[in-house]
Amino acid sequence: MANQQQINNSIAALNKADKEVLFVIKIGGNIIDDAIKLEKFLAHFTEIKGKKILVHGGGKLATQLAKDLGIEQQLVDGRRITDAATLKIVTMVYAGFINKNIVAQLQSNGTNAIGFTGADANLIKAHKRLNSGPNGIDYGFVGDIDEVNTAAIEPLIAQNIAIVIAPITHDGKGQLLNTNADTIAQSIATALGTKYEVSLLYCFEKNGVLLDANNDDSVISKINLSDFKKLKDENIIFAGMIPKLENAFAALEKGVEKVIIGKAESILDLVIAKTGTTIQKS
Repeated sequence: MANQQQINNSIAALNKADKEVLFVIKIGGNIIDDAIKLEKFLAHFTEIKGKKILVHGGGKLATQLAKDLGIEQQLVDGRRITDAATLKIVTMVYAGFINKNIVAQLQSNGTNAIGFTGADANLIKAHKRLNSGPNGIDYGFVGDIDEVNTAAIEPLIAQNIAIVIAPITHDGKGQLLNTNADTIAQSIATALGTKYEVSLLYCFEKNGVLLDANNDDSVISKINLSDFKKLKDENIIFAGMIPKLENAFAALEKGVEKVIIGKAESILDLVIAKTGTTIQKS
């Protein structure tokens, strides 16, 4: 695993004369579900000095709480249908327990942190997803992002306060919306890309993008858009990896400097591009 000097050297190398490095890191729900893995990840996150934003997913706690309360959950292709009752649960769990638990752990590690949702400081405005076509799926209170208000968090970034963002947005009319955390990470990275040298890291339970979903050693070290389209057509890349990669390529197209996908426990190696899958434009 990378040592502190390697990390510092890597950040220094990324710095340009007119821009500072900013890491936007998304942590997946499967890591949040494992207290030991989450604790280890956050300890390593603390070792990344300087400017950083952590976007987190939801894990299984919301599903379990809904079950305990007798609220039926509907999933379509792995995506949660967010009805009014479910929205209350995900807001409580994501914006409440998970977000503040992460902030508290970071504080215990000596990293000053603050938790946000998209509604706080008008950070992320979104609209309720519209049904597509006559047979379109109504995902309920699911949001698609319209705008990121970077001015709300830039003063905190400047103070090297770690910002922890839960995947809840708002529509500007008083309605909260459940929003994909991968998309939130991409949108924030893109919005801040004009001011900072942004590295976007997607961290989850796998070693990276895999040629064989059942073989964690089959990591594709580098992948470009044409590779992605080919592997998707061949059904080698499928399910939840598709929107993650679509967000990764969108970030590169919109000016994000570096995008890497890899294992959460290897975050320090991902920072210096020693492991995981590096996303390339071409």
